[in-house]
Formats: sequence, structure tokens, C-alpha cells
Amino acid sequence: MDNDELRPTYQVRVIEEKIALDEKLGKLGAFLDGPASAAAKDVELLSEQRIAMATYSAILGKRIEGFDA
Repeated sequence: MDNDELRPTYQVRVIEEKIALDEKLGKLGAFLDGPASAAAKDVELLSEQRIAMATYSAILGKRIEGFDA
């Protein structure tokens, strides 16, 4: 991920998207792993959301790996 200024714009966007997603994923994880402050149904849905976000992040990571292959 060095030399972002030399990458095509779409690659830079994918890298930036993964960085932002991982930050949100970390915050969601901290919320879910912290003291319970949401309704049980919300926690269930947020847990599903965390799984989906982690899957999406992994896919973005694979795409980024392919940029330099």
C-alpha cells in the first residue's frame, strides 16, 4: 500500500474504503464487547452487521492484495 499517489484512483478509493470500514468495525466491536446498553434485538442485529462488515473487509483486503500481484 505504498506510493498511493502512483496508484489508479479506483485502487486508492478501495484502500481508503477498507481503512474507514475497519475503523467502524473496531468501534462497533468495542460497543458490542462493552457494557450492554442496547436492546437485545439491537445487539443481535448489530452482531449480524459486524459479521457482514468483517466479511466485506476481508473481500476488500483480497482485492488490495491483488493490486500488487
